[in-house]
Amino acid sequence: MTKKVHLGFETDCVTIPVADILPVRVLSTSIKSSRKYTQITASIREIGLVEPPVVARHGDASGSWLLLDGHVRIEVLKDLGQKQVECLVSTDDEAFTYNKRISRIAPIQEHRMILKAIERGVSEEKIAAALDLNPRSIQRKVKLLDGICPEAVAILKDKACTAAVFTTLRKMIPLRQIEAAELMVNANNYSVAYISAILAGTPQAQLVEANKPKRINGVTPQAVARMEKELARLQEGITQIQDSYGQDHLQLTVLRGYVGKLLGNARVVRYLMQTHPEFLSEFQTIAEMESVVPAEAE
Repeated sequence: MTKKVHLGFETDCVTIPVADILPVRVLSTSIKSSRKYTQITASIREIGLVEPPVVARHGDASGSWLLLDGHVRIEVLKDLGQKQVECLVSTDDEAFTYNKRISRIAPIQEHRMILKAIERGVSEEKIAAALDLNPRSIQRKVKLLDGICPEAVAILKDKACTAAVFTTLRKMIPLRQIEAAELMVNANNYSVAYISAILAGTPQAQLVEANKPKRINGVTPQAVARMEKELARLQEGITQIQDSYGQDHLQLTVLRGYVGKLLGNARVVRYLMQTHPEFLSEFQTIAEMESVVPAEAE
């Protein structure tokens, strides 16, 4: 028998007086001075409410609604003098799910969204006003990937890289950009300091301005040469590890399971306690270890 699917939301949005919406949590006193509050205010003022708040019907009080998601948006609407708001109506009154996982937009994704908006006729000034940014910031976001090769863009498309990272990448030839992007991903480090270190360790021949000597404050040319050699060795080591990582991880997982089975046998444990207690403690440590898989490999 087919089970009936229960909808998480009612099929139609409802327009509700803002005064009838009861928040389920109290906003901090500092929220109105935050950058987030300012940006949401600018966005609602310029283009209206993009994502409707989520409410649930209040069973104990007729005509009132519980606010599950959108507390900042509702507060902004109150400040702007809005009397009514269109809301999604949840069939469940739990508010934990909505903010359990928040997906932050990556700079490359933001760049593409801005480009698409401009292609559809939205002016840079309008976008800047909606995001509460200086128009020059929008221009920099539009040109974010100028001089960056497509392969490096594909590697970093969902990574939290700042604009300064791409400025540094631009100083390298395409092949080195790809290598630098892979180094950042492998180290899970997208900071300006790390990409600057990669730049310092980049051979002169792999720079766009190969004839122009690198100048790094506080670092001598001899130290730069050593950094280049060390980074080359590090990259070679990372490549070797990548080639064998999958097989090594599989073998270690199998071995861990086998050791766990051995320790489940009372006779084996007694034997180890009597003859090799040092092995027993090591085996127990191995069996209790959690299988660690990096986020990128999941």
